[in-house]
Amino acid sequence: MAPNANTTTAPSLFSAITLGGKEDPVKLKHRVALAPLTRVRTGDAGTPTDLVAQYYEQRATDGGLLITEATNISPTGRGYFGAPGIFNQNQIESWKPVTKAIHDKGGKVFVQLWHTGRVGHPLNQPNGQLPVSSSATPMDNVKSHAVTRDGRKDYVTPRALDISEIPSIINDYKLAAENAIAAGFDGVEIHAANGYLLEEFLCDSVNSRTDKYGGGIENRARLG
Repeated sequence: MAPNANTTTAPSLFSAITLGGKEDPVKLKHRVALAPLTRVRTGDAGTPTDLVAQYYEQRATDGGLLITEATNISPTGRGYFGAPGIFNQNQIESWKPVTKAIHDKGGKVFVQLWHTGRVGHPLNQPNGQLPVSSSATPMDNVKSHAVTRDGRKDYVTPRALDISEIPSIINDYKLAAENAIAAGFDGVEIHAANGYLLEEFLCDSVNSRTDKYGGGIENRARLG
């Protein structure tokens, strides 16, 4: 139910808010934020360019929050050609002018961390390997296509992650968050929706595992 327009207790979009706990909270001057929007402007290397810095600088406001386009946590997490990454030093350094441009306007910025799971293609993977998922469940009856260096391609059936591989995925998220702080970001957002890897574990129509990451929701939610 929408708040009564005459109610003075309803928070205003233009009132301040603090995000986070007691240590290094993010203080915003208003509550209007830029949501993540995939731009695919960083080429095969996934390194942000001057155009990326300009794009975010144009949208930064004093005391406002920007959340970047979804950003790959690892080479095997890459589903879209041209999407940025934050898993190597070149990418970290290339993000620094972006975060500086936003901070110079008084803004704050979070990076959205992403593993696309089965929403990918071997052309986007190291050595042409299959994309991974919770299970080898194909993307049937979808109208979209994988974005690759050779154009749009049909999705392929993914490879189910072995249970021994899952700790490395978790560590990739951890390292990506640490890299984000090194690049000057004020925080991170975890992309756990829209059919990508974390939701592929959550969703029982995709996840058919019989180990501790499958079955009931308490197991399917274990990775997230």
